[in-house]
Amino acid sequence: MILSTVGGILFAVGMCMCLLPEWNAFVPGVVVAAVGLVILLAMLIVRRKMEGKPAVKLNGKAVGTVFFGIAGAIILGVGMCMTMVFDMLVAGILVGIVGIVLLLGLIPLIKGLK
Repeated sequence: MILSTVGGILFAVGMCMCLLPEWNAFVPGVVVAAVGLVILLAMLIVRRKMEGKPAVKLNGKAVGTVFFGIAGAIILGVGMCMTMVFDMLVAGILVGIVGIVLLLGLIPLIKGLK
């Protein structure tokens, strides 16, 4: 839990450093975000090892699930940008809702319906 918190904070701060021109810290932001990403990947390996599970298997379903999650997160982010940056309130909210629905679709995709 500590690794995921530290990795998530480092990744988020690194992304802020990269994307906020007022901070003028693009290159250090990339380094901080990369360190956060490495910590998060190490956390994944450590957690699977602690639970006695094998390494993550790369099959078609796993790759498709990752791409589905990435698409949902990007669509949600585009909706947020449309609302906050481009002053397109209604369209941004609608696009954001589509992203949220896609991300909620990950639950039955991963866990299945019972």
